[in-house]
Amino acid sequence: MNDPVRGNRKGNMTEVFTGCLKCNKGVLLPLSDYGRDGAPIRYKAWVCNNPDCGFNIRIDNGEISLGKELVQSTK
Repeated sequence: MNDPVRGNRKGNMTEVFTGCLKCNKGVLLPLSDYGRDGAPIRYKAWVCNNPDCGFNIRIDNGEISLGKELVQSTK
């Protein structure tokens, strides 16, 4: 099964992605990162996959940021 909202079926587990409530067209995709000491941070951000929408939620140092402008990293 490969549905954009329900995700992909892996064994007995199904990944479920939430539809974007801002544009009602895209799906919020989870993004992960690494902390200062190299520890993985799962789901640090959620981003709408609709390029016309750009909605995003991020967690930085315990603070939640909504809708900051998305820019490409220079790293």
